[in-house]
This record gives sequence, C-alpha cells and structure tokens, in this order.
Amino acid sequence: MSTTMKAVRIPEINGALSVVDLPVPQPGRDQVRVAIEACGVCRTDHNIVRGDFGDGPFPLTPGHEIAGRIAALGEGVEGWAVGDRVAVGWFGGNCGHCQACRDGDAINCTEVQVPGVAYPGGYAETVVVPVSALARIPDGLTATEAAPMGCAGVTVFNALRRTSARPGDLVAILGLGGLGHLGVQFAKKMGFDTVAIARGSEKESLAKQLGADHYIDSTVSDVAEALQALGGAKVVLATVSQPSAMTAAFDGLGTRGELVVVGASPDKIEVSPYQLISGQKKLQGHASGTSREVEETMRFAALSGVRAMTEQVPLEQAPAAFDKMLAGDARFRMVLTTNN
Repeated sequence: MSTTMKAVRIPEINGALSVVDLPVPQPGRDQVRVAIEACGVCRTDHNIVRGDFGDGPFPLTPGHEIAGRIAALGEGVEGWAVGDRVAVGWFGGNCGHCQACRDGDAINCTEVQVPGVAYPGGYAETVVVPVSALARIPDGLTATEAAPMGCAGVTVFNALRRTSARPGDLVAILGLGGLGHLGVQFAKKMGFDTVAIARGSEKESLAKQLGADHYIDSTVSDVAEALQALGGAKVVLATVSQPSAMTAAFDGLGTRGELVVVGASPDKIEVSPYQLISGQKKLQGHASGTSREVEETMRFAALSGVRAMTEQVPLEQAPAAFDKMLAGDARFRMVLTTNN
C-alpha cells in the first residue's frame, strides 16, 4: 500500500486550493480510515475556507459529504469491518459527554466534529474519522449518490419529517438549488402537496420534473398571496440564503404553519410578533443530522428514488470544481471522485 495520498490543501484563510501529496493517515482508537470514492462540494466548505469557523484548522482539507469504504480499523472498533460502505456528513462525530449528547441530541453537541474543521475532510483519497460519524450506505445507492445525502440530503429530509405536516398538507420549498431540488423530491415522496418557489419562469419545468405540484415564480408573483390562494402552507422550508425571501414567504403560512429555515445567513429575517401570534405560526431553524439520521435519509432515498443532480469531476480538478460551485455555474451538486 502506498504511504502517500492525494489531498486538497488550503494553507490559510481564503488561500488557494491545491492538490498535494500527504502521508496516509492511520486510525487511532475508536477511529477508522475510509478510502474515499466520492465527496460532495458544499457551499459551506467556502464558509470554512473564508474563516467563518475560525482560523484554528488551517492548513486544512475541506469536505464533509464523504462516501467510500472502510480501509482500516483502529483499536477498539466493533461492529464495523474493512470493506463496509460508509458515508460521513456534516456530523463527523460527537463527544458523548456534554449535556446535548446526554440528552440524546448529538447534532447539537458542543464539541461536534465537522470534517474539514475538526479534522481533515473528504477532498482526499482517504480520511480518518471517529466511528460515531459512520453511516451505512444501502445497496441501492452509488457512492456519488450517497455523498450529498450526508449534508444536503439529511438536512432537508430531517427538517421536513420533523414538522407537523402530514401527507396531503401543502408544503412549500423556497429555493431550487442544492438543498431545494432535494427538498422538492423528498416533499413529494412524503406525500405532501408540494410547492416549489424560485426565481424565473424557466425553472418551472425542472420543478415539475422533480415532483412539484405547483410552481411560484417569485419574480412575478407575491409569494405569500400565491400560497394563500392555494390554501395556505402548513410548512415553508427555506433552503435559500436570502432572509428577505423568507420574510416575503412568511404570510403564506396557514394556521399553525411553520417556516423552517435551513439556508444559512448572518442577516436577519423580519417577522413581527403580530405575524407570529396571528394564526399561531412558528419560525424555527433546523440543523443537519446525526450519522444515524444520514442512514435513514439514504435508506428513504434508495427506496423512493430521490437523487441529487450531480456533476462529477476527478479529485485532481478540485480547485476548478470549487470555483465553479462558487460562481454558480455548477449543477446542483459538484462531486469529487477518486480511483478507489
């Protein structure tokens, strides 16, 4: 076995991505080494690179939508074997001793380990991860299909299934990008009367292809009025990163409706107490999901046919793929692949 591997390295905040040779990492106690087959390129990787998560992890290797096979086991690892197909997402391990972990709420662990921040991530040929980060990939998904489910997929799937919406309810997906195109598919497969909201009439055919029952072009329609004309939404899942669009959709909620936010932004959503009180509406944020929830997301996707729309590029072209993602010129998910 080679003692070196190819990996992306970023030397400092806002530094350039380059592909270099690094030593193959060895797993410690309660860790495994994963031979990476695919890794999604998530916009949050850019947030990490520009220093939103601090300057501690530099130099770093980004990547938190990882899929591959276990290549080596560390001491004390039980229940896993070399060759097992696994995914690792935003949730890259937890401490097990903080209050959130003790409450069974590991995604809110105060020491949650995000790949690419807590340890080198998946823009590489191999990665070492804690066993708590591992999710089993079902036979129905390829590595390329599984990788985006570790962050984008679990985020929207978890958010939708934890709302009060039930089959037949009107559920709107705000945005039709990397998260939104998966949200529309999951919402339809869950049995919701699904609305896609995006900018431009040219996106309507794609929305319908993904399963949307209704399409609202926010450039020509008042989103709240359009949702009320459909009876009022039980849930609006906001996958965009523009709070102004969330504000515009809030009054489209029906009685006891929920605006659930998964699109990250430092800017403020403008909602008055009156808007919340009238009809007893809710505004809440939703995080990603644990390794167990990633497994559940992948299993549902395998059974239902939900798939991320991806553009695959070899690991050696990671810098170009990253730039393409930032420019908005990529398909919904860029996925780096290796020869493993």
